[in-house]
Amino acid sequence: MIPSVLTPTLEAIRQFDTCRIANAIETLGLRLRNVGFTRPGLLPLSGDSLSALGFAVTTRFRTSDPPVAGKIYPDRTDWWEYVASAPSPRIAIFEDLENPPGTGAAVGEVHGEILRALGCAGLLTNGSVRDLPALRAMQFPVFAQSTSVSHAYIHLVDFAKPVEILGMAISPGDLIYVDCHGAISIPLEAAPELPAIALEQGKRERRVIDLCRSGKFTVDALRLEVNR
Repeated sequence: MIPSVLTPTLEAIRQFDTCRIANAIETLGLRLRNVGFTRPGLLPLSGDSLSALGFAVTTRFRTSDPPVAGKIYPDRTDWWEYVASAPSPRIAIFEDLENPPGTGAAVGEVHGEILRALGCAGLLTNGSVRDLPALRAMQFPVFAQSTSVSHAYIHLVDFAKPVEILGMAISPGDLIYVDCHGAISIPLEAAPELPAIALEQGKRERRVIDLCRSGKFTVDALRLEVNR
């Protein structure tokens, strides 16, 4: 479980989308502005309106060729214990190591239910998923790069290790937020400040939007507003 002091912070962050949180992080200058988020290709396959915020539980897998030993997920139940013991809320991060990724589906209806039962707020993967109607009916947030009709030879390589999802490096325990725009890593030390920053930025943006929609719009008025 996470410290109770952080729970209100996470609830406040959820009031904003990933774009607003990204803007807020940029104002603090904690990292370069071209890192900490996924590159294009991530799809909200269980619904555009769904999002997930949680601490990363990481898994790496392959799908194209058979494993040296064992066959599928049930041959490696130790990763379930790892997920269940991780800080909550948690988000499942699955890296497909194949090049290109996505031959076999990492998650479908059954493992969507398993992840939800294990306390995962959602799934983020650079690979494929399947059973989209069922995942949508579950309202389980799933963000993947593609779909596949088959599991193929999916098998776990390891878990609780650093992964990379569409250009974003993720370590176990990182705070990850994902919605229809993509995923972003939130520095824990900055998390308490982000909601207030995002709220103020939203007010400034609303003033610009209101000006653009008003009969008082001029280039000079716009210039004054954006420089306030």
